Amino acid sequence: MSIHNENPTSVPTDDWGLEPLMDVHELAAYLGIPISTVYDWRVHGKGPAAYRFGKHLKFAISDVRAWTAQQREPTSELRRPDRR
Repeated sequence: MSIHNENPTSVPTDDWGLEPLMDVHELAAYLGIPISTVYDWRVHGKGPAAYRFGKHLKFAISDVRAWTAQQREPTSELRRPDRR
């Protein structure tokens, strides 16, 4: 099994069929935010779901994608119906 997948919306998997995991540093870099923000989100119950392996946090790509999609603000047309 390859980590490359022909379906661009699916998450690639490794040889065992597991999707890749991001660490806190990778998530912060991907989102363009400080690492401390990721930890603050965890304290306040915000941010994507994480797995804890000892003292290490890991984030599944699918969880990051789902959480990111939930953060999208509605377009101005949806927020202000029929305003001219």
